[in-house]
Formats: sequence, structure tokens, C-alpha cells
Amino acid sequence: MKILETSLKGVLIIEPDVFTDQRGFFMETFHQEKYREHGIDVAFVQDNLSYSVRGTMRGLHYQHPHDQAKLIQVLTGRVFDVAVDIRSGSPTFGQWTGLELDSESRRQIFIPEGFAHGFCVLSERAVVTYKCTDFYAPNDEGGIIWSDPYVGIQWPITDPLLSEKDSKYPLLKDIPPDRLPPYKG
Repeated sequence: MKILETSLKGVLIIEPDVFTDQRGFFMETFHQEKYREHGIDVAFVQDNLSYSVRGTMRGLHYQHPHDQAKLIQVLTGRVFDVAVDIRSGSPTFGQWTGLELDSESRRQIFIPEGFAHGFCVLSERAVVTYKCTDFYAPNDEGGIIWSDPYVGIQWPITDPLLSEKDSKYPLLKDIPPDRLPPYKG
């Protein structure tokens, strides 16, 4: 397994070991001890699966105070995946990192607590799986509008398919600090 750092401390790209032969391939999508050795020492409690069509935008989502770290992987298709630092007081507050995830590279991204997450679908369809460190808490969910100019994400699409909820999220600057996770150093 290979771990690559991103421009945001704690957000990691994971390239799992993949064993291929004439039958196909085998890989571990999560191994607690191996991930812990690389600094990902969290307890996942919920797995989610998302199916989306081309042009779909999901996010930018977060929860607080039931913050969630996430381990994301694409099972089918290709997406542009993004993490945004929303920790109040963080030196990288409002900064983002993004990368393409697809079923061929089998890369994963680990996003720690304190970050908003979103993705857009670049293939005809995509199946995305992600592990979370806390349960979904509807009263604690929040979001940032995907097109927030302060954040300035360079999305590869310009006219996404959005849920009604995702289309009405506020700008990051308009979210009260007590509704954002604090920076812990």
C-alpha cells in the first residue's frame, strides 16, 4: 500500500496493493492494522453506497458536532472528488484539494474529521462507496454550495445535476463558526 499526502494535512490518497492475474484482481479495501500503521487510526461505524449518473454533483457535505472522517473509493466509473477544510481557525480554512477517483486505478481518499466532502460524476454512471467514523445525524448535517467563489473549486463540470438540498447550501463565509468543527492544531 502506498500513501500520498495532499496539500491539506490529513487528507491522504491511498493506493492499495492490487493483485491481478488472468482471473481478474484482488485487493483489500480496508485493513485496520495496515491503515493504522500509516496514521489512519479511526473506527469506522457506517458504510455508504452511492449510485449516480454523469453530471451529478453530491456535496459539499459535512456533519457537526457528529463529525465524520471518510474513506472513499469508486467501484464503477469515474468521479472528481473534493475535500474542503472547514475547521474554524485552521490555517488552511477554506482551502480544497481534489482528484479523480476511478474503478481502474482503485485509489482511495481518506478525509479526516473537519472537512466537507463532495464529488461530481465524470463517467456515464458511478458507484461510490465510503466508510464513515460516525453515524448519519440529520440534525447535525450541513453543507456548502458547490460553486462557492471563496473556496474556488475548479470543478470539471459547469452545470451539475443537484439535489434540491445541495442547491440551497450557503457560502462558507455565511456559516456561523459554532456550526463548523473547530481546528484542534
